[in-house]
Amino acid sequence: MQKTLWPVFLLLFAATLDCALAKPRARDLGIPFRGLPGPLNAITDVAGVAVGHTTLISGHGPLITGEGPVRTGVTAILPLGGKTLHTSVPASAFSFNGNGEMTGIAWVEESGFLEGPVMITNTHNIGSVHQAVISWRVQKAGPDNTGFWWSLPVVAETWDGYLNDINGFHVKAEHVFHALENAATGPVAEGNVGGGTGMICYGFKGGIGTSSRKLKDVHGFYTVGVLVQANFGRRHQLMVSGVPVGLEMQENITDSVTPDISVGRTGSIIIVIATDAPLLPHQLKRLARRASLGMARTGGTSGNGSGDLFIAFSTAVPKASDSPSISSMQMLNNDSLNPILEATVQATEEAIINALIAAEAMTGRDDHHAAAIPHDRLQQIMKKYNRSALKARN
Repeated sequence: MQKTLWPVFLLLFAATLDCALAKPRARDLGIPFRGLPGPLNAITDVAGVAVGHTTLISGHGPLITGEGPVRTGVTAILPLGGKTLHTSVPASAFSFNGNGEMTGIAWVEESGFLEGPVMITNTHNIGSVHQAVISWRVQKAGPDNTGFWWSLPVVAETWDGYLNDINGFHVKAEHVFHALENAATGPVAEGNVGGGTGMICYGFKGGIGTSSRKLKDVHGFYTVGVLVQANFGRRHQLMVSGVPVGLEMQENITDSVTPDISVGRTGSIIIVIATDAPLLPHQLKRLARRASLGMARTGGTSGNGSGDLFIAFSTAVPKASDSPSISSMQMLNNDSLNPILEATVQATEEAIINALIAAEAMTGRDDHHAAAIPHDRLQQIMKKYNRSALKARN
């Protein structure tokens, strides 16, 4: 198998981005959700938040470790957008089930702040991404490396070894740099992109998904945005807006090698929550916990082998920890948190379903195949349960 060169990956990234932005989303299929989304229905509805992907796809056929087939990538979430090096936004993390890794969260929990981007990739590339983020920050800091003699990046992972040459360590520093440098506000590509390229969810092709909620004026007009890397669940568990879709889809999907490739595995999910509400770290911990309920609404039970790791941050007080002595921070009264907690649950649920809807069928190493959830069959099931938001056509 001939190795694929970096320029080909770049072209693939651009093509994947254009394609992903044109894909239907859950609401386009008539799936109803509670709550009002922001204009983009994405984590980037929180002003300043930027997302970048590098998607790596090459090769086919038998696995040759170190050569491929490659079905992987890396995703970057920058809380303050652009190429901001000093983030320092209030943050907290939560482990719903710890069979996974999210580096740097010991310091997030100790300090109460997130001091850089959040990166998501595959399990065995977490080390290379970690090192690359440090290198990127050092290079951006200039010759004197001011402020970056010490760094603990936040890098999370889920396992893509069913489709990808995971032991080939294909995510390199240049791929991480590309995701960071090209992170942007605006629409977010979903499905088979970035860290989600080789992921599987509820026995179907999974990956990256996002959603948001905009609170009413009476609740402060705050925004909550969620991005997930969905790689968890068994098909029979899948619930879509309260409908037992997984039980209705026990038949062999026509382009799938096996009826349910999630049999025997529980997988993992990474959830990143952003908000512009003025929240302190202990309040953001409460948001991170609520992501568990959004996951549960889709049928997830967080099994023993599942790595379900969540992080939440607020952009309301940027660089609050940079003051040399005393910083002033506002906080929302605890009695006012209910709408934000509810928005987190709602946006998490929809982000997971958006990941499933956007993902396309993929064949990877050793011809392992992951079928996409069939949109027409999904719509039939939703109508059967009177849960379609689409108006009947004459």
